[in-house]
Amino acid sequence: MSDHNLLQDYSNGLVALVEAVSPAVVGITHGRGSGSGVVIAPDGYLLTNHHVVHGTRRVKVNFQDGDEAIGAIIGNDSKTDLAVIRVELPTRVAFMRLLDKREVKVGQVVLAIGNPLRFERSVSWGLVSAIDRSLPAQGGLLEGLIQTDAAINPGNSGGPLVSTQGTVVGINTAIVPYAQGLGFAVPAYTASWVAGEIIHKGKVRRRYLGVSASGVDVPARLADRPNSIRGIHIHSVETGSPADRGGLRQGDILTRAETHELWNMDDLQRVLALGESRAIEVEVIRNRRRIVKTVEPRDLREAA
Repeated sequence: MSDHNLLQDYSNGLVALVEAVSPAVVGITHGRGSGSGVVIAPDGYLLTNHHVVHGTRRVKVNFQDGDEAIGAIIGNDSKTDLAVIRVELPTRVAFMRLLDKREVKVGQVVLAIGNPLRFERSVSWGLVSAIDRSLPAQGGLLEGLIQTDAAINPGNSGGPLVSTQGTVVGINTAIVPYAQGLGFAVPAYTASWVAGEIIHKGKVRRRYLGVSASGVDVPARLADRPNSIRGIHIHSVETGSPADRGGLRQGDILTRAETHELWNMDDLQRVLALGESRAIEVEVIRNRRRIVKTVEPRDLREAA
């Protein structure tokens, strides 16, 4: 096959992909600003950024075919910069599936679709430049972000980062001002559980351990399990906190909570939010040894 045919086939594939997924991308406007969103369920749930809808309870949603509807904010989570909107969908509006597994790879091709500067449903494409990035945000530190060189501009926020298979791999959330080729998205792996909590409970349950920590690479000599190449490094432990009482110490690297491997703080928050038991078992690396501890986190309102 000639190079020309290969390029044409690749181009045709991208065109077909955009045509298939674009109807699920919406514009979001309200008195304080605008952004993008994506339909994630056939019963009218949309996902966007917390910072896109912060400070309002209702928004105007614009669909690809020109229809408009008023959407209600079901709930939001500033810690992950995500929010869920409920709206009455026009007939035959598509929805997109969130990739709920950690399968995004550096170098894979992705599309960013949204309404940058109110240019509706603009499409840009690029590569996944890196994974597990951290970035300061209004709600604190956003962890586990996907970095991409696909063009993301103001107004793209809340729109999907899409794989060539047509699934949402991230929710576009941030850019670095004055930089080029530096866009960031909340991974769909995170968005899937956060959206589920908001839809079913109206908010994300947050439990308190009392540690300052961040995701790190586990030294190769300690990564004795296939998935145990990342962990959470504890920078400090608050005196008298659940972590302190459970025996966690500064310098420990958390690698597992219950049966879940931990790559970053979002993984730990997922276990804390979705777990029903009061006490959880955690594995830590300390002095090159793996040890198991039991901690009893508290709801944040109890810790206040």
